[in-house]
Amino acid sequence: MMVYRESIELHSNHKMTTFHDLTDQVQDIVARSGIRDGIVVVYSRHTTCSVITQESAFDMSMTGLETLQQDFIESFESFMPQQRQEGMYLHPGPKALEFAEKHDEDARGCHNTDAHLRSALVGRSETIVVIDGKADLGSFGHIYFIDFDQTRARDRVAQVQVLGE
Repeated sequence: MMVYRESIELHSNHKMTTFHDLTDQVQDIVARSGIRDGIVVVYSRHTTCSVITQESAFDMSMTGLETLQQDFIESFESFMPQQRQEGMYLHPGPKALEFAEKHDEDARGCHNTDAHLRSALVGRSETIVVIDGKADLGSFGHIYFIDFDQTRARDRVAQVQVLGE
């Protein structure tokens, strides 16, 4: 069995959930791997980010997101709303804020509990079957890296690992 790994560097927006379409980059990585049959894992080590497979909606919402992406984000608001003020959630507490301050994180940047909860619910990786040297996404499938953290713009990394023969 062969194993091949690459990283994709990303930059997320400020004040809004950011969707990165990784489909073409992942397909290129699979091709470079030389692996014909196996799996590809796309993973986020960031605890406020997720990786999903979903179809492209083609149409855009007023926010600049695809309509399906906007619907996805809006669906969380009823049971896991964006943290707009201190005290909406128990996290972060005094110890978390103290730790963050020691690591050059401001208090506002710590008030991203909704992003942590959304990532935990959605998941931080996808595993996709590789057939004949391509990730098998069907006719409409896309791979999206989602950064739920809206406290500031951030640099992110998606890990891509291909395993097989």
